[in-house]
Amino acid sequence: MMKVKTKENASLLMATMATVIVALAMALSGITWWIVLAVAVAVFVIMSLFSLYMMTAYVAYKLKPIYSMVLSRKVHTTEIVDEIREKHVENISEELTAWADDNDKEINRLKQTEAFRKQYLGNVAHELKTPIFNIQGYISTLLDGGLEDDLINRKYLERAEKSIDRLINIVNDLDTISKLENSMNRMKKEQFDIAALAKEIVDQLEMEAAKRNIKISIKGAESLPSPFWVTADKHFIGQVLVNLIINSLKYGKEGGTTRIRFRDMLDKVLVEVEDTGVGISKDDLPRIFERFYRVDKGRSREQGGTGLGLAIVKHIIEGHGERISVRSELGVGTTFAFPLQKSSNPQAQ
Repeated sequence: MMKVKTKENASLLMATMATVIVALAMALSGITWWIVLAVAVAVFVIMSLFSLYMMTAYVAYKLKPIYSMVLSRKVHTTEIVDEIREKHVENISEELTAWADDNDKEINRLKQTEAFRKQYLGNVAHELKTPIFNIQGYISTLLDGGLEDDLINRKYLERAEKSIDRLINIVNDLDTISKLENSMNRMKKEQFDIAALAKEIVDQLEMEAAKRNIKISIKGAESLPSPFWVTADKHFIGQVLVNLIINSLKYGKEGGTTRIRFRDMLDKVLVEVEDTGVGISKDDLPRIFERFYRVDKGRSREQGGTGLGLAIVKHIIEGHGERISVRSELGVGTTFAFPLQKSSNPQAQ
């Protein structure tokens, strides 16, 4: 089938066909040949101009709303025009409509990213500002005569030290999130015993738990093969357990319990960190993994929380291709759960 790529070629084709038909009709009617020739030339010229005009008007009619749509988005149209030249008019509208929809989605995504960036920078500034202002106030008090009083001297230096520690924790957590975002696909996965790692971390946090008279226990490990091998980034999974246990201690009730539980799930193991703390309301639950979001802002700051612990946990678990879930009930407690990939015993290989 012959393809006509330009409107000029199409108009010439239509004019030729009309001329041939008229010439044949006149010749068959016995009209003199020179009259037939003159009429044929006239028909060819008239039909060429008429068909070219009609096709130009048709193309302009089709493309006008399309160009209006493109130009209304204030984008460079050079690449689009180059592509249009190689396409049929009937397909251009559909393709540009699809392009416009994709463009709108990208604009909305960029707007959301910009809003998140502004909110994030505002939160960072706020979190850093508080300890910095505290340090400034303590130093000013000491310079105004507090250095001469040994009691005031020591008290304000200890407060300044706490604020500096908080500042360092915030910077370290921000650095951790930045590194996680830049190396999501570079997790150093290895085979290790998850139950042994949990016991090691519980031993490290035992003194912290004792301060609040909270007992940390490990459940379900006795039903698992010992050792129980998983494939993951051991360092980061250790940080996940530390963050979740510390979070349970901060919001746990004095005399309560924090349980680390393991559940065997075919090719995966489900790790749960459960506490008997104050719980989280339904309104707060969807936002607890947001950066700098705190359920109890005053309590978290008093205990040195940066508001980034759970955000780091979420980044690490998602970096392993998994999802972390949470369920909670006010006055009863909260449970965080995430799966890890099982692996065979590396010593048997």
